[in-house]
Amino acid sequence: MAEERLQKILSKAGVASRRTAEAMILAGRVTVNGEKILTLGQKFDGITCKIAVDGRPISAPEKHIYVLLNKPKGYVSTVKDERGRPTVLDLVKDIAARIYPVGRLDRNTEGLILMTNDGALMNALLHPKYATEKKYVAKVSGDVREERLDKLRIGVSLEDGITTPAKVRVLEREAEEARVEIILREGRNRQVRRMFAAIGCDVVSLKRVEFAGLNLQGVKRGQYRLLTKEEVAYLYRLTGTRA
Repeated sequence: MAEERLQKILSKAGVASRRTAEAMILAGRVTVNGEKILTLGQKFDGITCKIAVDGRPISAPEKHIYVLLNKPKGYVSTVKDERGRPTVLDLVKDIAARIYPVGRLDRNTEGLILMTNDGALMNALLHPKYATEKKYVAKVSGDVREERLDKLRIGVSLEDGITTPAKVRVLEREAEEARVEIILREGRNRQVRRMFAAIGCDVVSLKRVEFAGLNLQGVKRGQYRLLTKEEVAYLYRLTGTRA
């Protein structure tokens, strides 16, 4: 078998996304044939070499699993939480494979999150190059006039830079609140909440209802379903990734 970069071997084995695998290597958590690897870019044979993470040998590449989860509020989108809070993995305990969330939803945001052990597809969906669409419905308080929303449609300045233009439309207006649909092609930390704060509005509740063209139809809060073969093939086409 041809040699591959260590982070790619870890990703293909379902250990973590390639970016997370790189962090594991730099943290000294990965050994090859008993030797700790501390630099990126080294190549190995994933079949003949004995590779371990935290002292535990990695297994052969797992069968790829693709999960669409309707995350409730109160769950964090990580594999493990140092503060002991419930994570999205608690909602998929009956799945034997080690799967990981594709990106994050903050603890107080609910809705669609994909989970998989397919590191190649995970990386592609998160890569800025593909600008994967994410649709949210936000309940917003404050002055939600169209001229303010126009700022979101153009791009607003946040501490980590100007946002790319968002698609925004008001679904319903009440006294001092409104339900607003917003579609982003970025995935910054708490981005929707920060964007509305930048125009003087507060997000009361937030739900992601679509990701990469997939939606929550038929999936109740706290439940999940497996993606169909057709949906997985669609995601590969969308990102130009090879299976």
